[in-house]
Amino acid sequence: MLSRVAERIYWLARYLERAENTARLVSTYHFLLMDLPRGAQLGWKALPVITGGQELFAEHYLRQDERNTVKFLLADAFNPSSLINSIAWARENCRTSREELPGAAWEQINEFHLFVTDQVMEALTRRGRFVFLTGVIRRCQQLTGLLHGVMSRGHAYEFIDLGRYLERADMTSRVIDIGTQSHPLSYQSRDETGKIDVHVWTSILRALSAYQMYRKDLRIAVNDTDVAAYLLHDGNFPRSIRHCLDEAEACLGNLPLHGDMLRRVRAARQYLDDIKPGELDGPGLHQGLDALQIGISSIHEGIRKTWFTHLHQAESPAGPALMRQVAGQSPPA
Repeated sequence: MLSRVAERIYWLARYLERAENTARLVSTYHFLLMDLPRGAQLGWKALPVITGGQELFAEHYLRQDERNTVKFLLADAFNPSSLINSIAWARENCRTSREELPGAAWEQINEFHLFVTDQVMEALTRRGRFVFLTGVIRRCQQLTGLLHGVMSRGHAYEFIDLGRYLERADMTSRVIDIGTQSHPLSYQSRDETGKIDVHVWTSILRALSAYQMYRKDLRIAVNDTDVAAYLLHDGNFPRSIRHCLDEAEACLGNLPLHGDMLRRVRAARQYLDDIKPGELDGPGLHQGLDALQIGISSIHEGIRKTWFTHLHQAESPAGPALMRQVAGQSPPA
């Protein structure tokens, strides 16, 4: 398998997963703000911070209000991590890797691209946001299911799984970070602490489609410590960071030249093990998530140097937006 094709497929999976999780992130915040008790103050400015785009956001917008933030995350062409750019680059990487992918994947992603470009502006208002974001999540899951169901297992599929699980681990950590961003609210009024925490962490569970499994597996009420621990450490839930790192390690083990990457995965797992939500306050959990994101970024760097670096000495197969995207990952150690 050519390195150029491997990189395109790897990024196809990452862009699809990023689009789905960006939709989940915006949807979570949308419902969280509507559910919070009157008087609770949680602005939209946390989302550019969580996604690592605060500097780019500040370059283009003066006001950190709802419309500007949603437009930045979903529709702005200058934001390389926006949902519309993620789908456009997923489509481009699918187009140039069609010999390795099912024909139906190209058809579905074309339809998906048309849906996003035609209707993304509908999501800037609250009235059309839910329908659009639900449509994005459903189409991402259809494509993921198609690739899982009909692709032969081999190196091509390993790169798809690898990209998906690394991106999912990173984005799950950013969704959990919403809980740390809202934590200062708890100190405004002790009486409101419990109510706010339940709203915040219930929204986080729902963002990751984890609410039902959390209640089924743990059989306890929603609270910050147990939800954070579940999403970080439960190896049986497919969107938990533990599960994602385990699956990424399995994928790497099936690829050649994997020695350095396995060491990086184990280092990231150590960062994960060091996070003990019951012993941390909001800022402490945020710092732990930052360290974990650096570990996940290190795995990606290992993959890039091992299998893709020589491509960038001449030409990137995914174009300049890919290079910005790589630079836009979590900060280096």
